[in-house]
Amino acid sequence: MTPGGGSGPMKDCEYSQISTHSSSSPMESPHKKKKTAPKRKWEVFPGRNKFFCNGRIMMARQTGVFYLTLVLILVTSGLFFAFDCPYLSEKITPAIPAIGGILFFFVMGTLLRTSFSDPGVLPRATPDEAADLERQIGNTEDIANGSSSGGYRPPPRTKEVIINGQTVKLKYCFTCKIFRPPRASHCSLCDNCVERFDHHCPWVGNCVGKRNYRFFYMFILSLSFLTVFIFAFVITHVILRSQQAGFLNALKDSPASVLEAVVCFFSVWSIVGLSGFHTYLISSNQTTNEDIKGSWSNKRGKENYNPYSYGNIFTNCCAALCGPLSPSLIDRRGFIQPDTPQLAGPSNGITMYGATQSQSNMAAATPLLQSEPSINSEELPLPGKTSISGPCATLTLGQPTPPSSMPNLTSDTGLTDMMPLKEEHEGHQFLTPEEAPSPPGMLPSGSPITHSHTMHVLSLASQDSLHEDSVRGLVKLSSV
Repeated sequence: MTPGGGSGPMKDCEYSQISTHSSSSPMESPHKKKKTAPKRKWEVFPGRNKFFCNGRIMMARQTGVFYLTLVLILVTSGLFFAFDCPYLSEKITPAIPAIGGILFFFVMGTLLRTSFSDPGVLPRATPDEAADLERQIGNTEDIANGSSSGGYRPPPRTKEVIINGQTVKLKYCFTCKIFRPPRASHCSLCDNCVERFDHHCPWVGNCVGKRNYRFFYMFILSLSFLTVFIFAFVITHVILRSQQAGFLNALKDSPASVLEAVVCFFSVWSIVGLSGFHTYLISSNQTTNEDIKGSWSNKRGKENYNPYSYGNIFTNCCAALCGPLSPSLIDRRGFIQPDTPQLAGPSNGITMYGATQSQSNMAAATPLLQSEPSINSEELPLPGKTSISGPCATLTLGQPTPPSSMPNLTSDTGLTDMMPLKEEHEGHQFLTPEEAPSPPGMLPSGSPITHSHTMHVLSLASQDSLHEDSVRGLVKLSSV
């Protein structure tokens, strides 16, 4: 106790708490492990991607060109709103900066939505799924190897499915260990299989696939309108100023307009051309990957056609732009479930008791194990040595040891009742009560018995490792 006051013992008690939870298994460590916060799936994601905001934002690792796109849009639009819109709203109409603002925010929204979202990454196979698939492929290759007459050539790892009457091959991805679904492909930059893969666009810093294609198309389409809008009204601004003070003075009064015009002039052709190309792809329900490879080109044959097209331009556009958005399959913000450890069996005698129970059941099903006495492996019977089928012969193999409080056997009931009869166990190698030497009191009248016979019985019982209680009973019976 602390001599200073009464609060000392209470403080000591606070730091001397006794844990009431005891370890049930000797394999458990006595020291408690520090609890670590569970990791989310994006932290151990196998692909080459970058995540921000706790996994909410997903991008490719090569994002340098994406930042260039942001700078070009922000700088060009900022200069337009700062130097051109005040003059145009005063001379023409205030609707010009309003329309420009709507286009600008729509472009930025679709760009960020395309860049920060999951394009449709397919999850990789787990080790168990990959092993099972490899086993199936191995069996197929073994069959092909056995049936081939010439040199062995493993079959290509492809599967064929029929979609709207057209045969489509499903290729096996050696990285993701899966058979890719139709229209999926593996992106070498992101190292992921993407569903309905279109292409990898460095300008948006992400793959373009099933889940973000519509936002990508709206981005390039709205950016085309914004670029044309800015370029047109910048030229209008310069023309109006040149009419008042001359062309050179107009350029001196608004030097930012020159920079805007140059950027828009060199950008508008590629942006508008890209928008037109993807408009064609949407109208025919194709992807960039399929169009470049010529998967559904008529040059491959008259019977080759696009099985994904609905046969109507309006329907194809509605399916690509207005259809339901599929959920993400990778669950990047989900927690990693730790593997459940296999609990070791207790080693405090319960496991051994379970073993004796199984041995007891086996002994119950085998009469030979019931009738024969249990013999230790270290004390095997020697040739010419007499064995006794006394009271211990009724103890089946593997049964638990009887308690020490068991009543002593008497010469009238216990010994004679527990002796197995010769007729019940005919053919087994043991001695009947008539053949085995017995203690005094159990022999029929007229049979000679001496003290040496009794000592011989006790010595044999101790050599055969008879039970302690049985030996005690024989000693008491011999003293009668």
